[in-house]
Amino acid sequence: MDTTTQKPQTSGRHATSLRATVEWLRANGDLIETTKEVDPDLELTGLQKHLDGGPPMLFENVKGKPYARAITNLFSDIDVIDRMFGFEGPTDRTWKIADALNNPTATVEVEQQDAPCQEHVITENIDVNEWITAIRHTELESEVTIGSGIRCVAGEYFDGGSDVGYNRMNFRWGDVGTFMISPGSHMWQVITEHYHDDEPIPITACFGVPPACTLLAGAGFDYVVLPKGCDELGVAGTIQGEPVALVKARTVDAWAIAESEYVLEGYLHPRDKRYETKESEDAGVQGRHYFHPEWAGYMGKAYKAPTFHVTAITMRKPETKPIIFPLGVHMVDDSNIDTTVREAAILELCQRLQPGIVQDVHIPYSMTDWGGCIIQVKKRNKIEEGWQRNFLAAILSCSQGMRLAIAVSEDVDMYSMDDIMWCLTTRVNPRTDILNPLPGGRGQTFMPAERMTAGDKAWTASNTEFEGGMGIDATVPFGYETDFHRPVYPVDRVDPADFFSAEDIAMAKSRMHGWVKSLAKTGR
Repeated sequence: MDTTTQKPQTSGRHATSLRATVEWLRANGDLIETTKEVDPDLELTGLQKHLDGGPPMLFENVKGKPYARAITNLFSDIDVIDRMFGFEGPTDRTWKIADALNNPTATVEVEQQDAPCQEHVITENIDVNEWITAIRHTELESEVTIGSGIRCVAGEYFDGGSDVGYNRMNFRWGDVGTFMISPGSHMWQVITEHYHDDEPIPITACFGVPPACTLLAGAGFDYVVLPKGCDELGVAGTIQGEPVALVKARTVDAWAIAESEYVLEGYLHPRDKRYETKESEDAGVQGRHYFHPEWAGYMGKAYKAPTFHVTAITMRKPETKPIIFPLGVHMVDDSNIDTTVREAAILELCQRLQPGIVQDVHIPYSMTDWGGCIIQVKKRNKIEEGWQRNFLAAILSCSQGMRLAIAVSEDVDMYSMDDIMWCLTTRVNPRTDILNPLPGGRGQTFMPAERMTAGDKAWTASNTEFEGGMGIDATVPFGYETDFHRPVYPVDRVDPADFFSAEDIAMAKSRMHGWVKSLAKTGR
């Protein structure tokens, strides 16, 4: 981990712990709360989907968990996230996080007796599901999942850096649970290096962490910019404006995020692989039975996975009701977590290739987290014509499993999918502007189209093939700007308030939906 402290760029103490964030949300009117008991089996995710994209929701009482609270939709409203970290909108957010990627703030160590996450320690008769809130997302799943734990690997096992990320877990055996690892991910790189070690890998899984740590945990598959050995917790510190505090685990040689609500300590056993569900175990088949929805928008499947053997559960005092963030997958909440840092990493990748051309990066919800992106380019001279294709090829190559990358010009509202569809319809030559740079490369088995390539074999990474993804150059060719010039109506020269009442204007705007809202802002 980097030991050089950089100047913080953003925010204040309200973002340095989940509890402080909850108080900040409450004070700003951005939190809805209920004392009615909620069932983590289907009710939590059902309520979250009802209010997807809405404000954070705090549940004071969780069925079967007398000492726990639950929060969802924490990242669902991106405007709240912008205010939380002091960002002035999407473009400012992406550029500031890209800068943070290059300027991590060194973590600090706190003593065990001072760490909030170690106020209460359990080392005997461990039953993880008794303390950690496991959820079932849909009726299609046969068992519950713990998907909100953020692994923390720091120091020797991560080449001196720090790594945080999500791994779904199912503790079918009390203190032992499956620990799913995406092929190619940072954790995959760690277990590949240490697969044949005599000793298992010491790690922690942290729950209810500071929001910036959650953002970095979603930064998967952008490893040219965030390679093995980088300091992800240092980047989180820069984003939140204060160093992330770490504490030594009580029972293993590992680190935990000190401001966590709960922590699981233990050892990851790469070669002790077990089925994620009894259903898949009884069938003896991987990748066929439903389990845990995936970011791509399809039902996930149960596999054999390495196992996490828990040696301790540490937490804040139970009587204070620690807060867990049971993450529903394929929600705006999850999408914002998985795309915010990723957008910045893609921008940084393009800046390293040729600075000044890419102006912004956006990953719409419908591009499903790691599935795609849109870049906006500004060609300043004829020599820069063509760089957009270099960027597209690089993005598709460096983002494992990405299926669609689109380049647009600066006259396009990249945050309006209607404007994007108009751009694709009117500016793309299907013979010359659609690229397929990596057929036969490595993708991700979470996409059904890739699973299908396994044929009759098990739907595992070793049996699937990647068709290579698609890059689309929808930019205006340099020198032809006048031929592609959009009409600009004089919205800046007239004010509806000079002609109509506020009530009439509000009524009229309430009837505006879709593309017209984007066009009305610019007059196009």
